[in-house]
Amino acid sequence: MFLLANVIVDVEVLFAPGWPHHRVWHWHSFLVGGIVGGACGAVLYLAKPVRLLFERIMRLLRIRYRPCLVGMVLGGMAGAWMHVFVDSFYHFDVQPFWPKTGNPLYRFVRTGAVRITNERIEIICIAFFFLTVILYAAAVRSFLKHKHTDAEG
Repeated sequence: MFLLANVIVDVEVLFAPGWPHHRVWHWHSFLVGGIVGGACGAVLYLAKPVRLLFERIMRLLRIRYRPCLVGMVLGGMAGAWMHVFVDSFYHFDVQPFWPKTGNPLYRFVRTGAVRITNERIEIICIAFFFLTVILYAAAVRSFLKHKHTDAEG
């Protein structure tokens, strides 16, 4: 759900009629993005075929996971918030604290003592991707270990 909510936030950008496309429905804000992510999690949980599909995908990926309403809502919210957080540093037109206008996170990394460029943000994202791969490998190892001990006992 976390990954899906990360992507669903960009629906706003795909259907934006013009510039600035991050301000059409304000999905790129913590407030509206959290609502959209949580609603997406709730709707997908309530759609039983989708919930069963999630269970099958997690089994295929060797991740011990059983969908629950609260988990999917929170996962959706967290995924949307992560997307808004990263985009706030990357795009000047995102308004993360809407209805307050402006983007203090973008200004912080562009004009403050930190001075992070888009290339550095991309490197940070790639580093987190590799960290996620390591965590996934640990989760698969745990899954296989539990599956092996469950089969013996």
